[in-house]
Amino acid sequence: MPDALTKMLSTRDWILADGATGTTLFNMGLSSGDSPEFWNVDRPDDIRALYSGPVQSGSDLFLTNTFGGNAARLKLHDGQDRVRELNRAGAELGREVADTAGRPIIVAGSMGPTGEVMAPLGALTHELAVEMFHEQAEGLKEGGVDVLWVETISAPEEYRAAAEAAALVDMPFCGTMSFDTAGRTMMGTTSEEMVKIVGKMKHAPLAFGANCGVGASDLLRTVLGFIEAGASRPVIAKGNAGIPKYVDGHIHYDGTPEVMANYAEMARNCGARIIGGCCGTTPEHLTAMKEALETRPKGDAPTLEEIGAKLGGFSSASDGTGDQSGQPQRERRGRRRT
Repeated sequence: MPDALTKMLSTRDWILADGATGTTLFNMGLSSGDSPEFWNVDRPDDIRALYSGPVQSGSDLFLTNTFGGNAARLKLHDGQDRVRELNRAGAELGREVADTAGRPIIVAGSMGPTGEVMAPLGALTHELAVEMFHEQAEGLKEGGVDVLWVETISAPEEYRAAAEAAALVDMPFCGTMSFDTAGRTMMGTTSEEMVKIVGKMKHAPLAFGANCGVGASDLLRTVLGFIEAGASRPVIAKGNAGIPKYVDGHIHYDGTPEVMANYAEMARNCGARIIGGCCGTTPEHLTAMKEALETRPKGDAPTLEEIGAKLGGFSSASDGTGDQSGQPQRERRGRRRT
């Protein structure tokens, strides 16, 4: 029997994913610096509401509130001994919302970066990274997710470790990297190189792509890079709702629902099969994205000029391929989907 996501992809031209976890939780009262994963146990009704938002807006897939649910990140909050518990709880709440939705909904178990630097640049070994992802994956599987969802990764080594962990728990996975340094990840990976990485993996993702980064324009340029490099697996696009700006003491993303509707249409035309939002993307944005995908006919892939005209300019002149820009930098802690 095929897994739920493979089955859905076989019958659909596109799948609408969810938006931002952090934006919603901050609006619910989460304080900056706190661990959202604790809410899976302490404030379950809020997490049910978090998951229900995208479902009610038309999303076919949502991610669990477990982005920072690995031991390295939870240790910052003295929660390193609660990895399995918090991930299982977040998944169980997701399963509950999906199973009462009245239509097929994919529950994807979010697994963000450890926040540590992989060897040889840092102290995090492959074996330890696999162990941390494995522990998290076990909790997500116990809670009933349909697929593991590795996201916002910068280092290929960490991506491979998460894939190995998914294999250890016998679960399918999807995986996205964040291209935010002149078209490259912070560790220097380009869209072309990611296609090669995925193509060589023994336990390859069901779908792969990009999330977060700088803005929607940059992300779509990366998606075009995947397609040009010969991506043979479904491509994921989860772009931010515009560019973050500090307004009245809060981070505000300037992407309107209309802009995100244009982004969703162009993401599909670029070749993405799973389309969602990242930082700043609310249920209101998702509703507009859903309408655009359902009502606007599929067209040719947009040019970079057309992307820039509708979504705003690019943050760099190059997408990182074919040049020496964006060389590897010291990795900083991965960002939560806000």
